[in-house]
Amino acid sequence: MEYRDPFAAASNAAQNKAASYDLGLRAYMLKIYNYMASALALTGVVAMLAASSEAFMGALYNVSPSGHMGMSGFGMLVAFAPLGLVLWLGFGINRMSAATAQLIFWAYAGLIGLSLSSIFLVYTGESIARTFFITAGTFGAMSLYGYTTKKDLSGMGSFLLMGLFGLIIASVVNIFMASSALNFVISVGGVLIFVGLTAYDTQKLKSMYYQVAGNSEAMAKASIMGALNLYLDFINMFMYLLRFFGDRK
Repeated sequence: MEYRDPFAAASNAAQNKAASYDLGLRAYMLKIYNYMASALALTGVVAMLAASSEAFMGALYNVSPSGHMGMSGFGMLVAFAPLGLVLWLGFGINRMSAATAQLIFWAYAGLIGLSLSSIFLVYTGESIARTFFITAGTFGAMSLYGYTTKKDLSGMGSFLLMGLFGLIIASVVNIFMASSALNFVISVGGVLIFVGLTAYDTQKLKSMYYQVAGNSEAMAKASIMGALNLYLDFINMFMYLLRFFGDRK
């Protein structure tokens, strides 16, 4: 009778299971990055098309005889509609199908594109492109760090989320103060916070895979929400970096 080492068999089974999880994790993360990249492409195309349309920009903004530009009622609707969509998606993801969640995700990316069309009126196209590539490089490096590091970033994530709330409050306060010094601090803080959140969110998404693996519907929804988180990290990092690298017209 041939002798078979039970410990070797158990070891092989464990290795096969680990390899299966590694392949599944890579496929899961690749799907998230594909969703995110597609959403960024949609946002960029919509923003450029909207900015090139005088009729649309005229509908978004009211220009006074003195040259002051203010947002119209339609512009306000476009600006705040993404907030409603992201809240709907965030709070209702468990009750909706993955297909519905994906539709809301694309609609959100398109509306963000409409909102960002105004940057083409303020900054040169060359500086916008330059800032985009700087953001892409920074995002890629931090996301890779979050994926590969063995360090637990959950503590840093809690600190960054508190910093984000502080950033929002400071931004609201500065609407009334109009302080250039506070604006500079907000810009620096915004870049640092979203650079850190990119690494934290990537590690969190990696950990989440082990909770949803084997459930196709749960994985599909987790992929969409993961793409949304990384998309928001990228867009916010880009907007704060644009304050430093953008050349005004």
